[in-house]
Amino acid sequence: MENNIVSFVSSQTNINTQIHVIMALNGHDETSQIPRKVQRLEPSELEQFDDLFPEIVNILHQRWSSDNKEITDALNWFKEVSEYNVPFGKKNRGISVVTTYKLLVKDFSNEDIKLARILGWCIEWLQAFFLVADDIMDKSITRRGKPCWYKQNNVGLIAVNDAIYLEACVYEILKHYFRKKPYYIDLVELFHQISMHTVMGQCLDLITSPIDGKVDFTKFTEERYNAIVKWKTAYYSFYLPVALAMYMAGITDEDVHSKAKTILIEMGTFFQIQDDYLDCFGDPSVIGKIGTDIQDNKCSWLVIQALKRVSKEQRTELQNNYGCDDPSKIEKVKDLFEQLDLQTVYSDYEENSFKLLMNLIDKNCDILPKEVFTSFAYKIYKRQK
Repeated sequence: MENNIVSFVSSQTNINTQIHVIMALNGHDETSQIPRKVQRLEPSELEQFDDLFPEIVNILHQRWSSDNKEITDALNWFKEVSEYNVPFGKKNRGISVVTTYKLLVKDFSNEDIKLARILGWCIEWLQAFFLVADDIMDKSITRRGKPCWYKQNNVGLIAVNDAIYLEACVYEILKHYFRKKPYYIDLVELFHQISMHTVMGQCLDLITSPIDGKVDFTKFTEERYNAIVKWKTAYYSFYLPVALAMYMAGITDEDVHSKAKTILIEMGTFFQIQDDYLDCFGDPSVIGKIGTDIQDNKCSWLVIQALKRVSKEQRTELQNNYGCDDPSKIEKVKDLFEQLDLQTVYSDYEENSFKLLMNLIDKNCDILPKEVFTSFAYKIYKRQK
């Protein structure tokens, strides 16, 4: 939305300038009601969020560079690691910390908002860690519209070490900005907990559908799928941003966190099913990556829905073509998904799930503002990337 506002302001500025020039040419003086300069709107939240990135990168570099000249080459390398992998996502997770904090706290200072943005950037660094590692494991080609980091010249499996560095950055950032805050330990423990949840989910994903392994559809159950989504995606993508804002706002009650978690885990499932759908049917130029779930033998929502609906012959065809990195076989799977009308199945799911999500928010929002959750829901509903 912010980009639309900026585009509108830019176009409106050009229009007003043209009007002013035309009026001047027609003899109107400077008392005209059309202003000579159009005041620029305040920077969007995304712009202000982005403005902090160079400061954080410099701090990460300077913390080690002053007394450790012998590691200059490593620090320069890691600076490039951060600059390539961290700042180019949609940043929904990071900005959600800020928007949630603003909903929870009425009287906040500019410094408070800066700290909320920094916590948001911690999530973006954590996300980069997960993605760099995940791309290696999935043998992905592109990420965010450009080659995956490990695919860069002179990188390769050095990216494994780079991923570890990206995770370590989270705790360096927390130490620098939050060490003296009363909620510092809550933040550190939450990041450790969420990292553990996510690697558990990644493990479930990998052992359920190993790349280059034998396709075993008996493991592809809705129960296993929901477990993978909950542990691999929902905790860090949805609960983490809200929980960080809650701790920063002084909300530590376990029951309140539990109710928030119930809503946000359900929202995470909704989000991942969208992701699975877009991996197959989304436009790579829009979503920023080439989908690989079919050839990677992923236990995705689409294949589970297909297995519920296939005939015996179609199941054999799916078995013979799924999990193969062969363009013709990938197309056969996609054709089968279309024969089973999974696009309509998904559309119906999206509508029904969104209604259920709204009901869940109504039932569990007795303390926290409902907008904390509806702002998330409306942001991801009907998304195309």
